[in-house]
Amino acid sequence: MDINDLRSLVTVAGLLCFLAIVAWAYGKASKKGFDEAANLPFADQDEREGDSPSSKR
Repeated sequence: MDINDLRSLVTVAGLLCFLAIVAWAYGKASKKGFDEAANLPFADQDEREGDSPSSKR
């Protein structure tokens, strides 16, 4: 195995990792979590304070 074979393997492994991340990001299973995270800035302040463990006094 020479250096060009190693470079080819690293390129293919990188492409497979990239495609796996894209499949995860655009998969149906991740949509709900991403939608909740996208709406966090619009959540009511009282609701966010009630969810954090540090707000329990």
